[in-house]
Amino acid sequence: MKKYKLLLLTSAVTGLLAACNEQLDLPTDGRITMDQVFSDYNRTRGYLNSCYGSVPKPYMDRASFTDEAQDADDITPGSRYIVWYGGNVTSNTYGQNSADGSPWGDLYEGIRKCNVFIENIKTAPVYASEGEKNAWTAQAHTLRALYYLQLIKRYGGVPIFDKPLGIDHDFSTDKRAKFSEVVTFILSDCDKALSYPATREGLPWEIYDNQYGIMTRAVAYAVKSQAVTYAASPLWSDGTYTWAKATEINAEALAQCLANGYWLFDEKPATNIAQNAYALFFFTSSNDQRATDKETIYHVGDKMQVWRYAGMPTNAGMERTGPCPTQDLVDAYEMANGEAPITGYSDDNRTAPIINAKSGYKEDDPYAGRDPRFYASIYYNGAVRNLDQPGGKKVETFVGGAEEISDINRKHTRTGYYLRKFNNFRSGQDNDADGAVRLLRLAELYLNFAESAYQSAGPDVPVKAGAFSMSARDAVNAVRTRAGMPGFPLGMSKDAFEKKYRNERRIELAFEEHRFFDVRRWKILDQTDRFVTGMRITKSGSNFVYKRFKFQNRNAFSDKYLMYPIDQNEVDKIIGLSGSDWQNPGWLD
Repeated sequence: MKKYKLLLLTSAVTGLLAACNEQLDLPTDGRITMDQVFSDYNRTRGYLNSCYGSVPKPYMDRASFTDEAQDADDITPGSRYIVWYGGNVTSNTYGQNSADGSPWGDLYEGIRKCNVFIENIKTAPVYASEGEKNAWTAQAHTLRALYYLQLIKRYGGVPIFDKPLGIDHDFSTDKRAKFSEVVTFILSDCDKALSYPATREGLPWEIYDNQYGIMTRAVAYAVKSQAVTYAASPLWSDGTYTWAKATEINAEALAQCLANGYWLFDEKPATNIAQNAYALFFFTSSNDQRATDKETIYHVGDKMQVWRYAGMPTNAGMERTGPCPTQDLVDAYEMANGEAPITGYSDDNRTAPIINAKSGYKEDDPYAGRDPRFYASIYYNGAVRNLDQPGGKKVETFVGGAEEISDINRKHTRTGYYLRKFNNFRSGQDNDADGAVRLLRLAELYLNFAESAYQSAGPDVPVKAGAFSMSARDAVNAVRTRAGMPGFPLGMSKDAFEKKYRNERRIELAFEEHRFFDVRRWKILDQTDRFVTGMRITKSGSNFVYKRFKFQNRNAFSDKYLMYPIDQNEVDKIIGLSGSDWQNPGWLD
C-alpha cells in the first residue's frame, strides 16, 4: 500500500498543535494529546478558534487581475502584474504572480482542523453544556463548507475529506470529486449547521458580545447561495444543479435573511461625510453587532489602506497607486436615468464609442449625470475629494495636473482614474479610516437570486417560497433602489435582462473580487480580459480634451486561466502514488 503525506492534509499531533500554540497556550515542544486538548474547556475553545485561521481575506488588488483595473506596478520590473499581463504564469510560479497566491494548502489546513474538531467534539470529555457543544459543531460545519466553496471556485472539483486523515491514510485511493459533488457536500454541511437551533446554543442569527467574525445562520445561507449559483453557471453546470434548483435555494437564503433582520445599508450620510449610502457602507465598521450595518453577512480581515496602497501622489505617505480603474469599467456605469451611455465601439480597440443618444452622455463632459455608485467608487478628473470643503481643490488627472496620468511612475494613475471605493477621504498617515471588502453581503444574495430566477422563470415571474415572493426584476431593483438608480423596466427579454443584469452585478460588486470569478463561471474571460483601456486628458485653455487609449494586449485570457493550477508538487505526488494527473487543463508545464 502506498502512503504519502500530502501538503497540510494530515499531520502528527505535534505538527498539528504547533500551528495553534498561541490559541491553545501549549508548551513549545507540543507534548500534548488530542484527549488532553478536548478534555480542557479553554483548549477546546482555542482549537475551534484555530479552525478560523484559513478564511480568505479579500483584497482590492484582485481587481488588477481583471478588466476592472490596470495596476500601476505594471511598469515595475519583475512585478506580478507584468508576469500576469504577459501570460507568463506557470503552475510553479502561479503563487508568486496571482491575486492570492496558491491557497490550496491553507484551505485544506482549515478543512483538516474542522474535521478534527467535528470528530473529537462528539465524544469530548470537556466540561461544556450540550448547547455549547452544538454551537461549536455548527460553526465547524459552516466553516468547512466555506473552505470547500473557496477551493472549488478557484480549482474546480477537489477531493472531499470529511474526517481526520490518519497517518496511515492511503492517498493513492483519493479522487477529485466533481464540482457538483463538492457543492452537494457544501449544502449538506450548511444544512447540518442549520439543523441546530437559531439560538446561542446552536447557530444563531445574532452576533453576541465578543463574537464578531463567528459563523452565523446568515453565513450558512450565503455559502449555499453562492455555491449553487456557481454550480448552475456555464463553466460548472453538469445538469446536477439546474437554474430552477438554484432558484429554490437562493430564494430560501434570501427569504431567511430578509425575515431575520438583514437589509441593504441605507443610512443617508451628511454631505460632508460621504456622497451616498453606498459610499458610506464601505468604510463603516461592521463590528457593531448589527446595530447599524445590517447588510454585512461576513467580514474578515483588516481594514485596507486605500490612501496608501491605491492612493494619489498628493496623499502624504502614499506608497503606490495600485489598481487603477479602467475606462472599460467607467463605461459600464450607466447614466442616472438608467440608460447605458455607450452601446458599443466602432473599432476593435474600444477607443471609438458608440454613444446612446437617449442617455444624455456627452464626450466633452463624460462624468456628469452618472450612476451614484460611480462617484462613490472612482476618483476622476474634476472629482472633489474633501467633501467637507465645498468648492475645494479638485482631482487633476489631466496631463500636467497634480494627480496626472503617467506611464513611468507607479505613484500616478495609469488609466486616468484612481480607486475611491473603501476610501474615507479623511484617511491618511494619522487616521486609518478606510474600509475593507466584505466576503459576503446581502446585495450578493439579491443578485444571486435574480440570476437564477431570470434563467429559470424569466425576468418578471414572481418566485414564491413561503411568505416570500419576488421576481428577478424585483431583486435587482432592490439593489438599484438603494443606489438611487431607476429599476429595470417590465417586459425585458431574457437576453436583454441578462446583459443589463451582468452589468449591474459588475457595478454593484466592483472591486470586491466577484468580477474575477464571474467572468470565469460565465465563460466570457476571452471577451473581457484581452486588453483594457484608459482615458488621457489634456487641457486646452479652460477646456479639457478627452482621448481614450488602449493598453498593450494581455495574455491571461485563455481557457487555462478559468481555474487556478493545483500546486505542482501536490500534482507530482499524486502522479507518483496513483498515476493520476490532477492538474487543471492548460497548466501542464
